Amino acid sequence: MRRHLLTLTALLGALTLGAPSASAAEGPQWAQTGASYTDTLGGGQGLASRADGSLLHRGLLDIPLDLRIKGWNHVGDPDITRGYVFDAYQGADTATSKMYAVTTPSGKRYDYVHQLDPGEKVNNSFATVSPDGQWLVSGEWGDQNRLQVFPAPLLNPATPATGGSLAQAGQISLDRPVRDIQGCDFVTATRLVCASDDASGALFPQSRPLLRVDLPHALDGKPVTGTVTSLFGLPQKSVCTGTFEAEGVDYDPGSGTLRAEVIPPGVCAVATTVYAYRQQ
Repeated sequence: MRRHLLTLTALLGALTLGAPSASAAEGPQWAQTGASYTDTLGGGQGLASRADGSLLHRGLLDIPLDLRIKGWNHVGDPDITRGYVFDAYQGADTATSKMYAVTTPSGKRYDYVHQLDPGEKVNNSFATVSPDGQWLVSGEWGDQNRLQVFPAPLLNPATPATGGSLAQAGQISLDRPVRDIQGCDFVTATRLVCASDDASGALFPQSRPLLRVDLPHALDGKPVTGTVTSLFGLPQKSVCTGTFEAEGVDYDPGSGTLRAEVIPPGVCAVATTVYAYRQQ
């Protein structure tokens, strides 16, 4: 995820909604059902739905002071599973580790540090947990042919009970490259939806596409290959002109609502648009 330097001296102009472009995927289609807005500094990095349907937002202002002091200066797209909140943290570009923080339903936080493996990028764009609660999926920035998989801290008995080190499990290899993935969430045990900030059109026909990753079976900690399909391009309409940024994504299994964040350009970047979709 890119870090944002936002101008807070201007008010947000009215934003106009954009409908998805034609889908390249077969099967059920997603239709936009609405849009809402959240403060970018307090929620522009990602979001996750709670069991009661309310939303947790994450932004740069949400990083606890003790983690900032330790050098964790970026928080990614979060996830909530069984009342546990999973956050993905990264530090400076020269860091040799990344960190996942897990907050229990009672509010206790445990930190799990992963030392970078050879060739692994420092970026830690998101955290999402498989529906069975056993596996945490994460991703790096840039051009990638994989998603990373870890035992889910606290919920997987293979992890330390009070924080500690975290090693990778078998990764998800992708059948085609993806670029600048900002967030992913599980829709089913064998399907993820991911938001890409790639506007080049080089890998997929849409700009800033929402991607689907289909797995041959539920994650079990062993290597698996996922099939990537482009669903549609995220809306990029605003009264401001410039570069948009796709951010976090969330699927609420209770309501069947898929949400994706887009930060508009210029002074409009003070507020992030959250687009909502339902399968038709």
